[in-house]
Amino acid sequence: DLRKGMQLPGIVTHITAFDAFVDISVHQDGLVHISQMADRFVKNPADIVKVQQKVTVTVLEIDMGRNRISLSMKKSVDPMEKSTRKKSETPKQKHRPSRPKPDKYRKPEKKPIIQGSLAEALLKSGLK
Repeated sequence: DLRKGMQLPGIVTHITAFDAFVDISVHQDGLVHISQMADRFVKNPADIVKVQQKVTVTVLEIDMGRNRISLSMKKSVDPMEKSTRKKSETPKQKHRPSRPKPDKYRKPEKKPIIQGSLAEALLKSGLK
């Protein structure tokens, strides 16, 4: 019986560009994504693990419908973190102050066209 949060020994069976497959002695290999290999940034999984290497993994998620077992090799794993956050939720970003948006639909003010000094004098006097 495989459950979330279980820590298991395993053996790395295959390494790809972004993950490693680990035999955890169940019906299928589990997958350790590159982001779950270490508590630091990992550029290449081969820098962390080698094929046939013995590792200790934590079960993050079991998807029986897709026959997938998600594993982690991180030391500080919270197995409930991934399952409790909804997929629609995104990490909160820092609040940026909003800028006033220009009113696209506002009509420009009508200003009389001034031509010549006589028209300008009439405009100043209030005559049209």
